[in-house]
Amino acid sequence: MADPQDVKDAEPAPAPTERRPLPGAEPAALATGRVRDARVRPAPKVPSWVLKIIMAVTGTVFALFVLVHMIGNLKIFMDPEHLNTYAYWLRTAFEPLLPYEGLLWIMRVVLLACLVAHIAAAVMISARSRASRGTHKRRGMTNLRSFAARNMLVTGTVLLAFIVFHLLDLTLGKVVAADGYQHIENGEAYAYENVVASFSRWPVAAFYMFALVVLFVHLAHGLWTVVQDLGATGRRTRAVGLFLAGAIPLAILLGNILIPIAVLTGVVK
Repeated sequence: MADPQDVKDAEPAPAPTERRPLPGAEPAALATGRVRDARVRPAPKVPSWVLKIIMAVTGTVFALFVLVHMIGNLKIFMDPEHLNTYAYWLRTAFEPLLPYEGLLWIMRVVLLACLVAHIAAAVMISARSRASRGTHKRRGMTNLRSFAARNMLVTGTVLLAFIVFHLLDLTLGKVVAADGYQHIENGEAYAYENVVASFSRWPVAAFYMFALVVLFVHLAHGLWTVVQDLGATGRRTRAVGLFLAGAIPLAILLGNILIPIAVLTGVVK
């Protein structure tokens, strides 16, 4: 029989450690027993908010590049010398501080890094969204904004194909380029002549115009998403963001699409 004194002096057993609920868990919901206070799947190594920030930053870089690129392309409406001089200047800019084509290669490396990061983040976010949604589908999403949101991967894939085509057509002058593509020789660029020769082929011009419409849809939704993902909550800030998300893609669409139309109609020849 145990000594009463020993029982009295015995230390009480430690109380079981109470597990703290996951952040955001509602006690009332947990009390019903219908909601579990446990992760459905392991936490990802890269949080989704990080992926969204990556897409927001890289998407903004692309939008600014396309806008500046469009402004330079509009020199085609001046005369051949203006566009050709501009094309050659891009290769000799900041010499001798930078080597020949140094500025172009810096932009290419930055854009390629942004492209890889943008695609990787998009694929990961899409996969997570699909896994979370399961077999359930949202109903009633029929407006233009929801169409753009649901088809961002599709429009992104089209734009990736367009980038490859564009580089082969007007940068490298390979495979899909027009007959007689002229590379830079003896300090002379032939950007004007190459653009006119390429867009004189109506299927190529039609593909460019189609890609520009796809770019408008992709950019408009993407830039509006940037406003939200970067945490803009003020009414005025969101209004400005919504305006820019529509104005910038529209300016890029109109500025660029005028070029193949001008070539096809003989305004630029």
